[in-house]
Amino acid sequence: MSVFSDITTLTPAEESHYVQQWLPLVKRVVRQLSAQTDSVMDRDDLEQVALIGLLESLRRYGRPDGQFACYALQRVRGAVLDQLRLHDWRPRRLRQKTHKINDAVRELTRRLGHSPTEEEIRHHLGLNAQTFQQYLLLESASSMESFDDLLSMDGLGSALQGRALEEEIEVQRTLKRAVDSLDEREKIILTLYYQKEMSLKEIALILDLTEARVCQLNKKISEKIKTFF
Repeated sequence: MSVFSDITTLTPAEESHYVQQWLPLVKRVVRQLSAQTDSVMDRDDLEQVALIGLLESLRRYGRPDGQFACYALQRVRGAVLDQLRLHDWRPRRLRQKTHKINDAVRELTRRLGHSPTEEEIRHHLGLNAQTFQQYLLLESASSMESFDDLLSMDGLGSALQGRALEEEIEVQRTLKRAVDSLDEREKIILTLYYQKEMSLKEIALILDLTEARVCQLNKKISEKIKTFF
């Protein structure tokens, strides 16, 4: 039976209540996508689009139940992506090159025996600074998306559905150990990005780093923490 077969029309007061209740989902989608879209749309504009997507989800779905989170996440994310496509977001040619660039970076790493610097990668691949910056943003966003799901209460709650209390406690302990393994700068970036919800550009200014470097550090943080799970 379709989830829309018995839709209950929400009153304006109920809509307002559920919008507030599901606002963390909106912020989560915006946080995932804003890292790669600062040059296209600012976070406030992205959040407005996402809020409209959430409201449309509520009106189509009716009163939220256990399946609403998955439905709303797809609708909200879809609304934001549709808007970004109007702004020619994620250049198509770069998207098509991403896997090839990753393969080339791995090959260069093996050849040099260490992680290559930005200059070494750009020279090896013949990339200009702008294209390399776009590549880093795409890679960082892809890596951070699954990490964001883990750290968000919604994502963590879904991951823990059906688990015993002891298992939930163990996951929380593991997450704490993972965060404790970070160095001080990485912890600062984690706090600014997830708790203060700052953009990579804002974090770069605070730490006196380039945005590309913050992208690299963000990805490194994600990879470090995910090794604990």
